[in-house]
This record gives sequence, structure tokens and C-alpha cells, in this order.
Amino acid sequence: MSAQKVPDGTRADWLADRALRGLIATLMRLPYDTRVAMMGSALRRAIGPLTGYRKRAEDNLALIYPDMGVIDRRQLAEKCCENFGRTIIENYSWEEFGQRLSTTEATGDGLSALAQAAKTQRPVIFVTAHFGNHEAPRHVLTRMGHTIGGLYRPMQNAYFNDHYAKTMTSWGGPVFAQGRRGTMGFVRHLRNGGFGTLLYDVSAPGARLPFLGHPARTSLSAAEIALKLDALVIPYFGIRQPDGLSFAVKVEAPVRPASPEEMLLEMNARLEAHIAQHPEQWFWVHRRWK
Repeated sequence: MSAQKVPDGTRADWLADRALRGLIATLMRLPYDTRVAMMGSALRRAIGPLTGYRKRAEDNLALIYPDMGVIDRRQLAEKCCENFGRTIIENYSWEEFGQRLSTTEATGDGLSALAQAAKTQRPVIFVTAHFGNHEAPRHVLTRMGHTIGGLYRPMQNAYFNDHYAKTMTSWGGPVFAQGRRGTMGFVRHLRNGGFGTLLYDVSAPGARLPFLGHPARTSLSAAEIALKLDALVIPYFGIRQPDGLSFAVKVEAPVRPASPEEMLLEMNARLEAHIAQHPEQWFWVHRRWK
């Protein structure tokens, strides 16, 4: 395959995308429970080790938990890869995923503030992380009658992103790709009293703030936009349950308005609390500490 045929990515990206497309297409023919379990197993046993995801997770765990034994790090990294795989196929299976969440009730101290914001048409920015399944809360709150847009970061593999992005735009409110144009669209959506969600736990230009005890590049966009628009900032999380298929959806109390840095520190603290309880559910595969 010539370089001219892959202007937006490498040959390795193209090959990786072909393999993932084939796997996803095959799994989508299977019953939902089987599909989710098999994708989790594939990431844990084969794809994670081959792509370097497991190694990166182990390296990050060694940084954050230097006293953790090698065997424990390996096991935790494998569980992380399994959650990653389950999340991918759940989001491709968005219709069935939504049906599975049809009886899930959101809980948490942020629900009353959310109801008041909806009543007064005050913008809301939901902030969440690559933890459990970050789309679970959006499904549940959409079922409750809220229209929730989003601002997402395109994947580095342009081929995979081309079809993965469609899973996020197939339902719910308007979803925008990060960048000047996407951010402007996201802000317009909020300014009209809309709700939107942002993931804030990846390395991005901004400030170097402590996260799990080490400085990490952190975007301040969520706080800056919220302060500009007088929007509520409400953390929410989809926490995978022991059966591997169901979720608890937690809608937390709004983050107190302060400087952008202070608000992000509080958001980091909220996520750190969840990681302490369920470390295998955070995506340690990301290059969080560059």
C-alpha cells in the first residue's frame, strides 16, 4: 500500500484498524453478553500485550504505586485492558448498551442541582474520565429526558477514529471534535442552555497539576468555559459492577466555582477517589504523565 493512500496515518495505523474492524464486525454478530466478554478477553490476553497497552499500563502503575509487586501490577494492567475492551464494544453496541441501562437509576448529590439547572435553562458541563464506561451516565441521563452533547478528543489512529467517532454521534445531543471549530460549536450549544460532557483526564496543553501524586499536563478548558458561561460543572461516573455488564451511575455535587486550576484540582480529587476504590477501571493505558 503506497503512502499516498494513507495520508492521515501510517501503514501500521491502517493495519491495526483493519484488524480491529474485523474483530468488531465479528463480535457484533454475537449475543451482547458474549460479545462484551470476548472483547474484554481479547484486549486482556492478545491485543493489550501486542499493542503495548498492557506494558504502558504497567509502567504507569509502577510510577504511581512503586511498592506494588510485579505480579500485582501485571494483574491490574490486565484487568484495565479488559475494562478497556468491554468499553469499546459496549459503545459500538450503543443501542443494546442503552437497553441494558434502561433500569439503571442515577444517584448522587448532583441530581437536585441538575434538576434546577434544567428548570432555569442554566448550562451544565458534565465532567468525567476514562473510567468504567464514561458513556453510561450519558445514556441514563438521556433516558431521563436530558439532551447531552459532548466535546471529544479524536483518536491518534485516524482510521480507527473515522468509525469510532460515529458511535458517539449516533445518539444523544450534538458531539463535537476538539479543536477551534468544535470548541466553538460546543460553546454555542451550552450558551443556549444546553448540557454537554467533557473528559478531562488525558494529557493536554494547559497546566501541570498533580494527579495521583505526580504532575500531569491538564487542560483547563472545562473550568474556563464554565466560568465564562456561568455553567454548572457536575462530575459524573459510570462504575462497572462485579458482573462486568451493569453499572452504577453517580452524579456528584457541582464543583465549586474558583480559579480554573483550583477547579481542576477538585475534579482530579474526585477521580482519584474513584480510582482508589476501583483502580482497574481507570484507563492506565493512556500516556497521562508525559
